[in-house]
Amino acid sequence: MKIAYVFALPRSASYKLGQMILPQLEAGAHGVDVVGMFFFDDNTLLLSKGNPIGERLAKVAAEKNILLMMCDMCALERGLAVGEPRWCDANGQGRTEPGEIRTVNVVDGVQVGCFPDLYGALAGSPPDQVITL
Repeated sequence: MKIAYVFALPRSASYKLGQMILPQLEAGAHGVDVVGMFFFDDNTLLLSKGNPIGERLAKVAAEKNILLMMCDMCALERGLAVGEPRWCDANGQGRTEPGEIRTVNVVDGVQVGCFPDLYGALAGSPPDQVITL
């Protein structure tokens, strides 16, 4: 079974991922194939360069081909990306062409985007289930 995780609730990345899921992935005992992880709000801070959990996660993600993506607006607000939101303008209006944005000071392999980017990135290996924590 293929799973994607969405880290949306407070401390879901630092606690649930860092203390439960990541150790299981490292040990090869998680029990499912994780194809992607999407991070919202302060959960994006786990992906900062030098964060011990984030560095471990980046290594596992590279080995297991796990997508790591953080919300564009959340990353911009926290200084983990520069540029502009992908699918809305500064006034919150939707756009048909994506804005330019890139990550800064994050662990290797992290992408930044919004739902259309997440859907596209997972299209080649879609999850059977999405779990929001």
